[in-house]
Amino acid sequence: MDESVRDQLAARFRAYLDEACEADTADADAASAPDLFTLLAELSALKNEVKLESRQVKTALDEFRGLFDMLRDQQERLDEERARRRSAEHTADQHSQKELLLELLEVRDRLEAGHLQASRFRPGLLGRRKAKPFVASMAEGMAMNLRRLDESLARRGVKPLTVVGRPFDPHSMHATGVAADPDIPAGQVVEELRKGFLHQDALLRPAEVIVNRARAATRHEKPRLNT
Repeated sequence: MDESVRDQLAARFRAYLDEACEADTADADAASAPDLFTLLAELSALKNEVKLESRQVKTALDEFRGLFDMLRDQQERLDEERARRRSAEHTADQHSQKELLLELLEVRDRLEAGHLQASRFRPGLLGRRKAKPFVASMAEGMAMNLRRLDESLARRGVKPLTVVGRPFDPHSMHATGVAADPDIPAGQVVEELRKGFLHQDALLRPAEVIVNRARAATRHEKPRLNT
């Protein structure tokens, strides 16, 4: 084959290849370029998907809010129940402690009465030599035990009421008798028959007292003059 013919054929083949490459590139560009309808459809689908996800998020938030409110209500009820139980336990402890303290006060009353009787005991002439030292030592032992009991009660916040010489207080005293002393103001406590006590500044046991009452003046009684 002539060399010029080969050159022509090669040139034509190269031209054919160039045209084929340009056609493929144009087709690829045309295929990659989206049309307006497809773009709008994709945007609409995306919008619907966002709305759906927003509804799901709102539903989840509502459920979470309801769950949070339920947990808060349960916590409040639990706190109220705990407070009620603590109050009931505190009341029960106070009641049991009060009963114990009242029993100790009863023991104190007996011990004080025994000490008073021992202090006032006067033996006869025949038994004075033997009985007097024994009774004195017994009274001393009772006095020591009484002091220790008072110290123990004081450490627990129990202290006696001071009532003699003071006006009668119906909230902390029980009047078990009356006196008629013209030298003492009416309504004043003249004697304490049973000690009253406070516990932590609250009344533990009222005092039993005798209160003076004004004596009614008779027609023949002359008024007293202060000199």
